[in-house]
Amino acid sequence: MTGQIETPDAHWMPVAFQAAGGDVPFRTLLDGLSDVKAAALLAAVDHVLAVRGIGLVRTEWLKPLGQGLHEFRVRHDAVRIGRMFGGGRTAVPPPAQSIRLRLFIHFYGDRRVLLLNGYDKAADGSQRRQRREIARARSLLAQFKAQDS
Repeated sequence: MTGQIETPDAHWMPVAFQAAGGDVPFRTLLDGLSDVKAAALLAAVDHVLAVRGIGLVRTEWLKPLGQGLHEFRVRHDAVRIGRMFGGGRTAVPPPAQSIRLRLFIHFYGDRRVLLLNGYDKAADGSQRRQRREIARARSLLAQFKAQDS
């Protein structure tokens, strides 16, 4: 089961993965971020990923990890993303925070992008954490494919 995120006129429809037990890892990620970081992630999904989709591959935004899994990299705050790609404007700049978010995704179906799990690399940039999050993303993607078949 999946939950759709509203993005009017988007080229790609972001869909948050929902595990059989009801857990939505993307929502858990958002809930664990500061307001500034959550706004950056949502702006990136809405104004970058939903618009450009798979066309982001091999740019600073998207790294293929194999077997249909990709790492979406967010390094800018919502204000900067708005300036770069359009979207809402914020009158007051957000407090300075290091933005290094990672969101694991999968492109499928009729221009849909599955939002799996992710983490704040600025909070823990270790290789161990990276490997653990990629392994979890692969497991979630396998669950999605099993549900979809």
